[in-house]
Amino acid sequence: MRDDLAQLVEALGADSMRWVGGCVRDTLLDIEPHDIDCATTHRPGTIIDKCRAAGIRTVPTGIDHGTITAILDGGPVEVTTLRRDVSTDGRRATVAFADDWREDAARRDFTINALYAHPETLELDDYFGGLADLAARRVRFIGDARERIREDHLRILRYFRFQARFGDALDEEAVAACEDLAATLKGLSRERVAMELLAILSLPDPVATVQLMEKLGVLGVVLPEARRNEIVCLIALVASEAAQGHAPEGIRRLAALIPPIPTIAEAVAARLRLSKAQRARLVCAAERKPADVDAPRALAYREGADCAIDRLLLSGASTEALAGWEIPELPLKGGEIVARGVGAGPEVARILRAVETRWIGEEFPDRDRVEELLSEELVRREDPSA
Repeated sequence: MRDDLAQLVEALGADSMRWVGGCVRDTLLDIEPHDIDCATTHRPGTIIDKCRAAGIRTVPTGIDHGTITAILDGGPVEVTTLRRDVSTDGRRATVAFADDWREDAARRDFTINALYAHPETLELDDYFGGLADLAARRVRFIGDARERIREDHLRILRYFRFQARFGDALDEEAVAACEDLAATLKGLSRERVAMELLAILSLPDPVATVQLMEKLGVLGVVLPEARRNEIVCLIALVASEAAQGHAPEGIRRLAALIPPIPTIAEAVAARLRLSKAQRARLVCAAERKPADVDAPRALAYREGADCAIDRLLLSGASTEALAGWEIPELPLKGGEIVARGVGAGPEVARILRAVETRWIGEEFPDRDRVEELLSEELVRREDPSA
């Protein structure tokens, strides 16, 4: 792990903390961890005091639930006091601080996420068979799967995300619980659903997982627009991305899972509470049409590179014309048209649009050709028959 973490270990004391969760799991799988989390016996106020004494800045990101973010040179680390659940309602939990590592592990979702590593000895604490599940590539809930899901309904989607990343054979109890409790996803905030759904779709190849979600009735709850035809579209998109070397994009794949109708895209974006940028990209992808493939660079000029690539890939077309191509700027300003004797106003805008349309149609020629196009448009203005 990162060299700067030693500063945090010294501040909190090695025996009072453990690396936990994804960073331990990923390290065991030889995957570079992105997020570093640690659990500690210290209470939030003590965490802040000890970090301050060591010159480490902290942010109380989730202090009510015992989480403090320590800001280190290599990036943030979430430090959370050991906890136990007092009550849960499927959407949020009321917690109490604890002093027992196993009690903290018992409230986590999957066995492979409940591995704790001593920061100095690297000795592992595995209370629920997570190491064996990791070796078997098995994603398994801690304890009773239905109970874990009733505590937090989002764990249904988290199961499918982790199954897609780390799973091999399906855990029958987990699958049955997700199917039986799929309807509980309706009670979650749309932002949480969108976050997990996009995380699933952003994985290298989520097709098998999405098909399983559809079969079990989970996909129909969170995205009823996604039917068999849309899943076929997703399959084709993932194949096209891989063949052309494009990285996965969650919004692009979400566009594959809804009919290509802008009003539907607008409704889905509103329901999932997508950001303004995500909504715009989803709607633009839904506006795709067969003519897109005829002029990829014109499409990119009008809609932007991201949307153009999305629409081409969704249409099964090549994006080669856009590889390494920078979208140009029309080398003509309205003031130049005024200088040629056209009074300022709508007529200048009309001529500018006419030149731009021809410039795009000729695949963006240089400045000299633009001046010729302008001269031709000015002649037409004086003599429409010319």
